[in-house]
Amino acid sequence: VQLQAFGGGFVQAGGFLRLSCAASGRTFTMGWFRQVPGKEREFVASLSRSGGGAYYGNSMKGRCTISRDYGKNTMYLQMNSLKPEDTAVYYCAASNAWVATSINGFEYWGQGTEVTVSS
Repeated sequence: VQLQAFGGGFVQAGGFLRLSCAASGRTFTMGWFRQVPGKEREFVASLSRSGGGAYYGNSMKGRCTISRDYGKNTMYLQMNSLKPEDTAVYYCAASNAWVATSINGFEYWGQGTEVTVSS
């Protein structure tokens, strides 16, 4: 499985961005993480293919929505009300597990897409 994330960029505080992650190959659970230099990679959200539901990390809960287009084999992260502290490199990941919310739960990782939120 190969993953390619895109959609990052510069945005002012209060703005929004939609990240996309295109997958090659069948995946069960897909998710988003983010990382800033010097800190651990942080769970943002994950979504199971069917029945497993959506899970959100505390950092962006209520301000982001994860979704998938199974026809396009693509995952999205709609991020709203962005804050400067949301500035990070965002990574998409895929798992063969029914539910995955930790780094160790994901077997496949894409390259990051950088999000910068200015104050």
